Amino acid sequence: MDNQAYLVQMKSKPLTLSGKVGGPFPAKPRSRRQRWEVKPSEMSRNTLNPIRAIVDGMKLIPNPAKPMISLSIGDPTVFGNLPTDATVLQAMKDAIDSQRFNGYAPSVGYLRSRQAVANFCSRPEAPLEAEDVILTSGCSQAIELSMGVLCNPGDNILVPRPGFSLYKTLAVSMGIEVKLYDLLPEKSWEIDLQHLESLVDERTSCLIVTNPSNPCGSVFSREHLQNILTVASKLCVPILADEIYSDMVFPGCNSPSLASLSSEVPVLACGGLAKRWLVPGWRMGWILIHDRNRVFGSEIRQGLVRLSQRILGACTVVQGALESILNDTPPGFYSSTISCLQSNAEICFSELSAVPGLNPVMPSGAMYLMVGIEMDHFPEFQNDVDFTERLVTEQSVFCLPASAFEYPDFFRIVLTVPEELMLEACGRIREFCRAWYRPPSCDGNDLDQ
Repeated sequence: MDNQAYLVQMKSKPLTLSGKVGGPFPAKPRSRRQRWEVKPSEMSRNTLNPIRAIVDGMKLIPNPAKPMISLSIGDPTVFGNLPTDATVLQAMKDAIDSQRFNGYAPSVGYLRSRQAVANFCSRPEAPLEAEDVILTSGCSQAIELSMGVLCNPGDNILVPRPGFSLYKTLAVSMGIEVKLYDLLPEKSWEIDLQHLESLVDERTSCLIVTNPSNPCGSVFSREHLQNILTVASKLCVPILADEIYSDMVFPGCNSPSLASLSSEVPVLACGGLAKRWLVPGWRMGWILIHDRNRVFGSEIRQGLVRLSQRILGACTVVQGALESILNDTPPGFYSSTISCLQSNAEICFSELSAVPGLNPVMPSGAMYLMVGIEMDHFPEFQNDVDFTERLVTEQSVFCLPASAFEYPDFFRIVLTVPEELMLEACGRIREFCRAWYRPPSCDGNDLDQ
């Protein structure tokens, strides 16, 4: 033991582990704190959710004469108009009644449940087995584990702008630098690939791609996905694919998984039950390890297993129901949800396109629609936060300012509300904008533009 004395404190004289009194080095008196001083960790200090930081600072006092309509929360269960399917509920009841899923499962999930996910998500171009699946506590934990296994403090990751705020929350708390690449609203929120490529350096540890998109509702074409993969392949950057809205696309759109389009680029694809099955509170997510070219090798897989052991896995009851949920949910349930989302998207886009000063971008999937604000025509407001705050005060409609997604002068609308509330909300937004809109002036400066 390198001749070092290992001391065991006793009531009398210290003993070494050999049992001898004393040792070659005298025991040093331990310093004691003189007063209480408990400080939060650096990780907790560095953890900040941009949405909470912005919303908590807003003065959200609704107009008492108008019922509140919240279009801000990405929870499809809020209004009760989008319940999950009866087969999903029955699967959960059966799992509970069986009493076979009350104990601990392996940290990566039950083998049978992982195989069910592998079977459901497998494609001929991107085959999966149970060993390629890690079950997690929601898609958020899937993202956290994926980021944790790919990145070290001081590394950087590439994150979409606008993009889901959790990416930054997790990365900064881990000491990872966030580099934001631009999405282009004029191209239905496609990635600015030239800008993306310019951000990559030797410390870039992964590229996050969200498709379909939160907050944009965009769905990338096959061609654009292939272009993204070309960049990743050229620069040897693995992809963390956030595909929680996978297959939540409007008719006429196609949303292949990134991994199905490349055998060369390694992909950790994150998904779950939350959105497509309308059960975000059940906290069931997964990581799909796509590594047909063996770039990740065994170390990334082993790293994910070790990280999963920190909280001992996802809810066992939901795991017990997972096979039935994936196999028995009728196609009509999915199409009914998509029909509701598309109808609300079309209503919202049509209504707000006619409002001076607003520029909605028609989505192709997910649950969201982004609206641009021509702030020059609303001089009473400093920014999108001020605009949406006043919208609550006067019209009792709450839309999330897109500054929460690193994209000012836009706001996001959630499309999961009942149709009558969507129409009512759009009418109130129109009334609000008409009251505050100022047309362009006719001075020389405008004529020169």
